[in-house]
This record gives sequence, C-alpha cells and structure tokens, in this order.
Amino acid sequence: MKSVIVCSGGPVEEVVDFRQLPFSKEETVFIGADRGALHLLTNGITPNEIIGDFDSLLEEEYQFLRKSVEKMTIMPPEKDETDTHLAILRALTYNPDSVILTAVTGGRLDHYEAVLHDMVRFQREYPEIVFYIRNKQNIIRFLLPGTHEIEQDNYFKYISFFSFGETVKDISLRGFLYEVTEENISIGNAKFTSNQVSGRNGTISITAGICLMIRSSD
Repeated sequence: MKSVIVCSGGPVEEVVDFRQLPFSKEETVFIGADRGALHLLTNGITPNEIIGDFDSLLEEEYQFLRKSVEKMTIMPPEKDETDTHLAILRALTYNPDSVILTAVTGGRLDHYEAVLHDMVRFQREYPEIVFYIRNKQNIIRFLLPGTHEIEQDNYFKYISFFSFGETVKDISLRGFLYEVTEENISIGNAKFTSNQVSGRNGTISITAGICLMIRSSD
C-alpha cells in the first residue's frame, strides 16, 4: 500500500510520532508543506519534496531547507490555495492508496477548517484513496455512502460519527458497543459520540451524506 504523508506547518505538538504510523519507507512519500518541512527534518525524515511560500521562515531556516531537500517548489505568498492544499495536489501525483495529513489541527482554526473542506472535496473526487488527518490523539476521516470496516484499535478506541454539511442517512453500526439500525445523523446531532468497537472489527453503513469519523484516545 503506497502512502503519502503530508506534514503541514502547524504547531510542533500536533506532529504525529512517525514511528507509530503503519508504513514502510519504501512505499511512503513524505511532502512538507511550508514549515512542515522543518517538522519532518527535525524528526529525522528528509522529505521527498517540499512546497510553499516559506514566508514565515527565518533566513537561516530557509537556507537550511534549500541545503537539505532536493526538490523544493516555491510559491508566491499571494495565492488562492493554502500551502497544505497545494501539498495534497502534489501528493495525488504519486498515485497513492492513502494520504495522511499531520500538523493541521492546531494553531489557526481557519486553516484547520480549510483542510476539512479540502478533505471532503478530495475524498469525493478520489473515492479509491483514503484521506486521513492524524495527530497524537486523533484520527479524522470522511466516509462516503457504502459499508466501511472499522478495525479495533486499543489506543484510538473512542469512535464518533457526525454529519458534515448534510444529513447522514440510514446509518447502521455492527460490532460496536452501541449498535444502531438505519438511523439518521442530522446537522447538530451529537448522539453518535464516543462509541467503541466491541470485537476485532465492526462495520458502519450509510446510504447518503458525508460522515465525519473521529477516532480518539484519552
């Protein structure tokens, strides 16, 4: 399975511990979005490429990136897309099975909201690719209509489901501590918070809508 990990420029506390990710270096591509390039290098990972306007970097940090990374795309500060959006576009050129975003949930809330909308858009346009947001305490993804298998994870054991922009219809949960059959999740409904997989795996089925799934640890 080929994965692309995009590290953005959020607070360093939001950067996932890359040693805990289920990936092999041979099949994983690392892309740094702006200051995210420094996050990767600090964690001992030389990104395959980096992209951004790099206007928030000190001169010595900028020169360090130029010396450390072979492929560097410099964008103008005045642009319509965020650096993370551009990094996701670049990630798609590698034909991945999954795209994992990190360092995007802390810091500026407008950037976090932009990433969520980017994920919905790309998940719809590329349903064969799984898009994740991951930090040290949470995994976030969007589920399209259909049936999805959810594996048990003793660390990210709490699982919550929310609607995103439209009602999620006919949700059925099997293999969960709290099972439901063909219920709807409307906007503003927090009923489906903090469930757990009861066995080795469970399933969620929906017929319409976009379901925001968050897996969390304590």
